[in-house]
Amino acid sequence: MAQTASPARAWIGTILFLLLAPGVIAGLIPWLISGWRWRDWGGLAWVVVPIAWILIAVGVVILLHAFALFALHRGTPAPVAPTQNLVVTGAYRFVRNPMYLSVLNIILGQALLYGSWWLVLYAIIVLTMVVGFVKGYEEPTLTRTYGEEYLNYRRHVPGWWPLLKPWRE
Repeated sequence: MAQTASPARAWIGTILFLLLAPGVIAGLIPWLISGWRWRDWGGLAWVVVPIAWILIAVGVVILLHAFALFALHRGTPAPVAPTQNLVVTGAYRFVRNPMYLSVLNIILGQALLYGSWWLVLYAIIVLTMVVGFVKGYEEPTLTRTYGEEYLNYRRHVPGWWPLLKPWRE
């Protein structure tokens, strides 16, 4: 597997993939579904709105962090330009799929903020597709590419429910 030629190419590829994948899935499509019209939560707004924004903010921060890790490892999260080494630092020490979970956080935060059951349904569809992709493509590919290193990582770090303490090799 070839490593991205330069740090600049890694960052450019990572940013482009960020805009194309999560940007569309967690930004454009929720906007098309909800119009980003805020729901009037009345007396519950003081509880609901901060929770929604916390979900969105945590999702965005972890997503950007996870994407940056790929660029720092001189590759991208895109299957066409991966890193040479398995990324098991940062958020990946807590859970194997922080990007997917972050995207779901962002979508569900928007569902709450906009009071949209359609966004909840969309989040369920995204989750179903992501799990299918992870099980059908990503995990077999990572196993073939990184072998025992990935299998060891997979044994210690859960795919979907984050550890409370980071895994240390």
